[in-house]
Amino acid sequence: MSDDAVSPEEVRHVAELARVDLDDDEVDQFSRQFADILEYFETLDEVPEVDREADLANVMRPDEERDSLDSEDALRNAPETEDGYFKGPNVS
Repeated sequence: MSDDAVSPEEVRHVAELARVDLDDDEVDQFSRQFADILEYFETLDEVPEVDREADLANVMRPDEERDSLDSEDALRNAPETEDGYFKGPNVS
């Protein structure tokens, strides 16, 4: 897979959505790292399929009811709220 598998524009877009400022060197570095990660995922295509059903067991703990934060405490550090809810950026 080539290093241009993830374009610098895509890296900048993701960084903007995550509200992370990146300089040009970081954008290039992340483009290469994302390409490497995608290449690792492509190797999963080489894993043979399993012909039997896996033995499954529930390893989750049972739910426990607990008191939760009130809305005021939960929203205290939020950069922006609206009508008692967290408010985030529009994603396009």
